[in-house]
Amino acid sequence: MSQGAEPESTQQEAAEQEKKKVGGRNLPKAIAVGVGIVVIALGSLLWSPWIFALVVALAVTGAAWEFAQAFSTVGIRVTRAPIYTATAISPFVCYAWGLEGQVVLVGALIVAILLWRIRRGNENYVKDVTASFFIAGYLPFMVGFVMLSLNSDNGIQRVITFIALTIASDIGGFFAGVTFGKHPIAASISPKKSWEGLAGSLLLQAVVGALLFVYLLDSTWWAGVITGLVMTVSATAGDFAISAIKRDVGVKDMSNLIPEHGGIMDRLDSLVPNAFVSWAMFTLFLGH
Repeated sequence: MSQGAEPESTQQEAAEQEKKKVGGRNLPKAIAVGVGIVVIALGSLLWSPWIFALVVALAVTGAAWEFAQAFSTVGIRVTRAPIYTATAISPFVCYAWGLEGQVVLVGALIVAILLWRIRRGNENYVKDVTASFFIAGYLPFMVGFVMLSLNSDNGIQRVITFIALTIASDIGGFFAGVTFGKHPIAASISPKKSWEGLAGSLLLQAVVGALLFVYLLDSTWWAGVITGLVMTVSATAGDFAISAIKRDVGVKDMSNLIPEHGGIMDRLDSLVPNAFVSWAMFTLFLGH
């Protein structure tokens, strides 16, 4: 063996790992990690709403940290303490006090951001405060709608539907995109997202939405189809938004906390906008 050459066994292992990759990911490992995340989410949801709130709080606070780290690479310093505090308590506040608690929390957070940041003077004040406002609106406010859905009479079923539909959008888009994808939707932002993948998401969402609304929510199939289609659009928008942010700040993933999935925010990109959209659609078709 020549000096510096890799052992044959190492090369074979690398080749085997490469074979397992689909769409740039080790698919078996990605599926295993994804299933684990879903089990934790659903297990906590069925165990206790407060345990589920804790899981949501940990995830959202981790996502806020990822945003702060990513923004810092381009010289943006967000107001970490107020944001971390608000994201940590938001699920509990929204579940306990509903929409009023959510509005009060976010309003207080905005005031806290303004006051907290002024301590560092006026240099880059607008840039830092604007980025902090973005995190405040995108995480504690939007994610709070999950807890508002859970606070309904059939809240567990609503949250299960929200999670299942968002996962269905990702699954349909991923496999249709890998199999048939040839026409990117916006190559400069996310070259792997194709119109064929979007079609796969829409199709699977329509089917899953109809089934869940009939058999889980005791509603009409057409309401499920509409909800599924609308949530596909919002999930795709969330995916593109995070991709645009990552390209703007020059990072591939928001972090490396989740093997084969990147960061927490890389998994929440579709869930965050769908938290609000699902709550709105549930309220429209099912009432409060």
